[in-house]
Amino acid sequence: MQIITIHASKGLQYPVVMLPHAFDRWIQDADREIALRHHDRHSGQRMLEIGHPLDPAHVAASRAEDAAEELRLTYVALTRAQSQVVVWWARTKNSVHSGVSRLLLGRSVGEPVVPRSLAAAPAVAEARERLGAWERRGGLVVEAAAPDRQPPLSTPTDSSPLVARVLGRELDTDWRRTSYTGLVAAAEGVAVPTLSEPEVAGTVDEDQPDDDAVAVTARPAPGLLSPMSDLPAGAGFGSLIHGVLEHADPQAPDLAAELTARVTEQLRWWPVDATVDDLVAGLLPMFDSPLGPVADDLTLRDVPLSDRLSELDFEIPLAGGDRPDPDVAPVLLRRMADVLERHLPPDDVLAGYPAHLRGPVGEQALRGYLGGSIDAVLRVGAPRRYVVVDWKTNRLGVPDEPVTALDYTPALMAESMIHAHYPLQALLYSVVVHRYLRWRVEGYDPEQHLGGIAYLYVRGMCGPDTPVVDGTPCGVFTWRPPAAAIVELSDLLAGRAPSDGVTT
Repeated sequence: MQIITIHASKGLQYPVVMLPHAFDRWIQDADREIALRHHDRHSGQRMLEIGHPLDPAHVAASRAEDAAEELRLTYVALTRAQSQVVVWWARTKNSVHSGVSRLLLGRSVGEPVVPRSLAAAPAVAEARERLGAWERRGGLVVEAAAPDRQPPLSTPTDSSPLVARVLGRELDTDWRRTSYTGLVAAAEGVAVPTLSEPEVAGTVDEDQPDDDAVAVTARPAPGLLSPMSDLPAGAGFGSLIHGVLEHADPQAPDLAAELTARVTEQLRWWPVDATVDDLVAGLLPMFDSPLGPVADDLTLRDVPLSDRLSELDFEIPLAGGDRPDPDVAPVLLRRMADVLERHLPPDDVLAGYPAHLRGPVGEQALRGYLGGSIDAVLRVGAPRRYVVVDWKTNRLGVPDEPVTALDYTPALMAESMIHAHYPLQALLYSVVVHRYLRWRVEGYDPEQHLGGIAYLYVRGMCGPDTPVVDGTPCGVFTWRPPAAAIVELSDLLAGRAPSDGVTT
C-alpha cells in the first residue's frame, strides 16, 4: 500500500485507489482576511486581496475558484484507479463542501451542473437513497461501512509476574536494496541517500575518495586542447551534461540549435558558471568523435534515437532478493573477481581489476535487489550488437593545466576506471543488459548481441581529429568482457553456480 497526495498522483495509475477522506472539506469562515482569485476569467493573472473587510464579490469569486479546484482534484482522485476505486462518505459538518458530496449527492442522475456546495448534509437514509439512484444506473456499488464491534477484553486470570519477551529471531541484515553507487560508498563508509544515478544531489564523476590513490601521469607531449578545458567541474556540471545527452537528438538538422535548447532546459535544474554558448561549443565536437572499435568507429551523430535507449532504469533481484531464503548463502562481491580471472586474458586492459575488487568493496554480501539507471544502450553494427554507454565528466590530467585529448589515453582512463571501481559498474550494467536482451531479442545470443561497454570521457572527445592511441580514440574507454563471463556473473548474482544448469 502507498499513501500519496492527490496532487502527486496526477498522471499516474494504481490498481486500486482508496479515498477515505474525500467526503470532508474544510473552508475558512466568511470573515476571512484574504481572497485569492484570478483578476478576470480571461487573464492568467492572479490577485491576492488582504485586509478587512473584503469585497463580498471578491470573496465569492475566490470561493468559486476554490470549489472548482476541489472538483478538479476530485476528478483526478477518482480516475487514478485501473480496476477499482473505493470512496467513503459520512455525514459531517464539512461534508457539504466536498467534491464527492457535490458530485453524488448534490445533483440527480442526468443533471450536468454540479453545485458549489450542498445546503445541508443529508441524513444517512437520504444519502443512501440518492446513492442508490447512481447504483441503479450502474455507476457505483453502495456498501454500508458498519463499525466492527469488538468483544470486551477479558480479565486475565494468570497472576504470574510480567517478564520481558525475548526476541530470538535472527535478522537478515544482508538483505538490502543497493546500487553500484551504494556498493562503492558503503565500502568507503559513505552514506548514500538514493539508489539510481544520476543522484538528486548531482552526478559525481569527478570526486576522488583519496588524494593519494592515483598518481598523475605526465603527458608525453602537449595534445589537442579539449573543447571543455575551460568548462567548470563538479556534480552540477556532470548532471547538466547527463541531462543534455539524455534528451538531445544527435541527428537534428541543426545540432547546435538542438544543443542550445537542451542546455537551456538543463541550466534551470543544474546552474553552472558557464554560458549557453560556451557549453554548446564544448559539447558539439564530441558528437563527431569516433566511438572506437566496440561501436565500429561510429560517432554519436551516426546513431539515431531509434537505436539508442537512454536512462534504462532497472531493479534486479540478487541472491535471495525476490524470494528471501535463509538457507541461501550470501554471495560476496569478491567472488566476481574469481569469474573475471577465469575469463579475462592476461593482456586485457582491465586484467588488474580483479585484485582491486578483492579489497574492502569485495567483502559486501550481494543479497536483495540492485537498482540503478544505465545512461544509454546503443544498438550498432550488423548483425546487431548492444553497447553499454556511460557518460563521464571526470577531469583528468595535471591539475591547474589545460585539459587535452592526451589526458584521456587508454592507459590513463584505465587508471581512472580501476580507481573509481567503474569496471564493477560496467559489469553490473552488462548483466542488466544481458537479462534485458534475453527477454526482448528473439534468438538472443550473448556472444553476438553483447557488444561491450564504452565509457565516454566527454572532456577527451575532441571531434574528428581526436588522437587514436593503441587503436582507440582518446576519451573513449572501450572494453568487451567475454560474453561467457557476463552470463556467469548473472548466475553468480542470482545465487546460482554455473553447474546448476539454470541461466539467469
